[in-house]
Amino acid sequence: MSTYTFPNRSEAGRALARELSHYADRSDVVVLALPRGGVPIGFEIAHALRAPLDIFLVRKLGVPQYEELAMGAIASGGTQVLNESVLEQLHITAEDIEQVARRERQELERRERAFRDGREPVPVAGRICILVDDGLATGSTMRAAVMALTKQSPQRVVVAVPVAAADTCNEFESLADEVICLYTPEPFMAVGRWYDDFAQLTDDEVRDYLERAAHEMAH
Repeated sequence: MSTYTFPNRSEAGRALARELSHYADRSDVVVLALPRGGVPIGFEIAHALRAPLDIFLVRKLGVPQYEELAMGAIASGGTQVLNESVLEQLHITAEDIEQVARRERQELERRERAFRDGREPVPVAGRICILVDDGLATGSTMRAAVMALTKQSPQRVVVAVPVAAADTCNEFESLADEVICLYTPEPFMAVGRWYDDFAQLTDDEVRDYLERAAHEMAH
């Protein structure tokens, strides 16, 4: 591939929406964006498909004293997934897990409140859930999101990103029902490398996107 870059996340979202057009105008589709970077992309997809938009928050459960190493994750809807091999290898107790999970749950709930602004989560059980982010490097957050979402009995899990490392994109073939990665440039380096404008979103901007999407669905 050439060194193509997306002007911004909104443009990337519109490009991705074209690849998802077979899900337009269906009452069983919901777009779930990983905040914050996935939200402008999810907004464009939800707009094009005329589907509801919601956020899907994931918090890593780091091993005590080795926070970078994930022993699991918690996600929107209160779902918890654990990495059994890490727990066994490091002899992590249920007490250790609960202590970390409690702290991360509080942060997850704080973010849910900040982003949702009192709006109820969109139901996912029995629905086609399109999980969206601005890109996949290692894919660890998206992997946790897919595992957590799968526990909530969706009809189908679709992972959709504008850009991804080729190996990571391939990995999701066995985890999700459908995977769409528009570009898999090599060498990949970092997600931000493939956007001209990769500014971080504020909480207010995330709220604004969700409000606008909810307003569109209501009219």
